[in-house]
Amino acid sequence: MATIGMGDIKKGVRLEIDGNPYKVVEFLHVKPGKGAAFVRMKIKNLQNGKVIEKTVHAGDKFEVPELEYKKMQYLYDDGEFLQFMDTETFDQIGLTREQVGKDTFDFMIDGMEADILFHKGKAISVEIPQVVELKIVETPPNFKGDSQGGKKPATLESGAVVQVPFHILEGETIKVDTVEGKYLERVKS
Repeated sequence: MATIGMGDIKKGVRLEIDGNPYKVVEFLHVKPGKGAAFVRMKIKNLQNGKVIEKTVHAGDKFEVPELEYKKMQYLYDDGEFLQFMDTETFDQIGLTREQVGKDTFDFMIDGMEADILFHKGKAISVEIPQVVELKIVETPPNFKGDSQGGKKPATLESGAVVQVPFHILEGETIKVDTVEGKYLERVKS
C-alpha cells in the first residue's frame, strides 16, 4: 500500500490515521531556527466531519486510505434510513441521517443523484452537487415597496429554508448553493 510522508502533505491530500480516513484542509511547513522542520496541519475526519490539528515530523508515514466514490440515486426516507440505489448495479443501501449530515439532507429530494464515499467497502459520507435547482413551496407574498433589496424566507421542496429576494414567488424554481445554503438565482423557464 502507498504511504504519505511529511513532504507529500498539501491541501486536499487524503491519509489514514488509526484506521480513519482524513483529508488535509490546512497545512503549514515550519522551519524553526533550531531543530528539524515539521508540518502543522488541520485534517478533517471523512467519517464524522470533525477537524483536528496534528503535527507531522520527518520520518512520520501515513497510509493512503482505501476510498471509492459511487454515483447513487437518493430514493426515499423510510423513517429509519435514507435509501440510496447504485445506478449501475441497482443495489440499495440505507444510511442514517447522521451519516448523510443535516446540511446535505436539507437539500436532497427523491431521485437526486449523489456521490457516496466508501471506505474499505463501507459507506461513510454523502456529497450532493454544490448547486441544485429546487422549487419554492412556500414564501410570503410580495407587497408594494418591498423592492429595496431585502430578503424573505422561502421553504423549498426539500424542506430547507433559504432567504430569497422579495420578487421571488411561490412555485418558482431557484438555484441554491448547498455548501453555503444560499439563494443564487431564479431558474429561467
